Amino acid sequence: MLQVPRRCLTFPKFRRPRNFHPMKIKSPMQLLNLSAIRAEFPALGSDCIYLDNAGGSQVLRRVADRIHDYLITTSVQLGASYAQSQRASEKVLSARRAVAEMINAAHDDEVVMGPATTALMFILTHALLPGIAAGDEIIVTNTDHEANIGGWMRLKQAGAEIKIWEVNRDSLMLELDDLDRILSTRTRWVAMTHASNVLGSVNPVAEVARRVHAVGGRLCVDGVAYAPHRLVDVQSSGADIYVFSFYKVFGPHYAVLWGHRDLLLSLPSLNHHFIGSEDLPYKLQPGNVNFELSWGCAGIADYLHDVGTALGAAGSRRQCMQTAFDAFARHEDRLAEKLLAYLRGQPGVRIIGHERVDEGNRMPTISFVVAGRHSESIVRHVDKFNIGIRFGDFYARRLIEALGLQTQGGVVRVSMAHYNTAEEIDRLIGCLEEVMEVPS
Repeated sequence: MLQVPRRCLTFPKFRRPRNFHPMKIKSPMQLLNLSAIRAEFPALGSDCIYLDNAGGSQVLRRVADRIHDYLITTSVQLGASYAQSQRASEKVLSARRAVAEMINAAHDDEVVMGPATTALMFILTHALLPGIAAGDEIIVTNTDHEANIGGWMRLKQAGAEIKIWEVNRDSLMLELDDLDRILSTRTRWVAMTHASNVLGSVNPVAEVARRVHAVGGRLCVDGVAYAPHRLVDVQSSGADIYVFSFYKVFGPHYAVLWGHRDLLLSLPSLNHHFIGSEDLPYKLQPGNVNFELSWGCAGIADYLHDVGTALGAAGSRRQCMQTAFDAFARHEDRLAEKLLAYLRGQPGVRIIGHERVDEGNRMPTISFVVAGRHSESIVRHVDKFNIGIRFGDFYARRLIEALGLQTQGGVVRVSMAHYNTAEEIDRLIGCLEEVMEVPS
């Protein structure tokens, strides 16, 4: 049973509003053992309820243990002949292999790791810069986190024309017909998000890839808001580049960029002058990877495998990981629908994104605004009860401006992970009930 910290006992009583119908469990199979899951995350033993997971998930104990182990036992430079260096080299290389397996990369040297998605995207676009010619067209969206926009914008200095694939303000989706209207034979790159970190919506990246490739272009996908909730498969995504951050996926503040091997080989080296263009992935990792964080990230793959095995999965490690993510999705869908159902019944509340969970159409990242209320005032109220939610634009500023929400301080965002509980969502709803009643 979930133990309620003493401070949380001051939460307002949850009152079930009208039209509140939590989504029923479709199948009793493969339910998560939340007690075992939560025990994997030391921070969940505190009195804080973490519902800002799209900003950064909690870190697995086994990830932290790996980082500690590396620093204590093998904190040496790689590539030397003595035993400790050889062990360190094997740990870092095995971590890269683990990440490659987790994302279904065909070759482990397609895995480029670095400090954050933003940093990796600047590295990528800097490497692409010499190959851009005047008149080349690059398409970005106005729904993405700026990480997958800003670097592309800098290619204008080489003469690239930047086109904007704009969100449909009625459906709040990136419509394929709108993409078709701006695609051309001069399209070199399309950059888009797999799932919006504000809208929560999932985009059909494989279909986008088909259309982009048909005109001779390439696709770059930001999977930051997708990877914590679904098992990434870079090959089936259709993307040419796929990037996301491990600190959103239960790991340290680190990130990965994957690209097709032939594409990465075609890029110039950004490392020392004696590091050749064939030296993957080192040529795109100036200063090398962070050794201890790389080793720590391998713990994410182990965790996913172990969860899948505990749920009865058999077969390959990725099959076990898939079973884990399937169970994550079922659990997260129930939590998301519980909150969405509450918000749908509240006068003056506008959900920014899909209003219902329906066959994988959204992530458990839920944004909303309240008529006549500044988003900050709602979050500040919830802060009193030690629940972590957030307000703002979340670096998707172009989206917030396109929707005219900047004057409200952006949106209120509640972002869940598979380790959150129904009781935590009930307590959040109780807090929101109280603040909704406060006159503006």
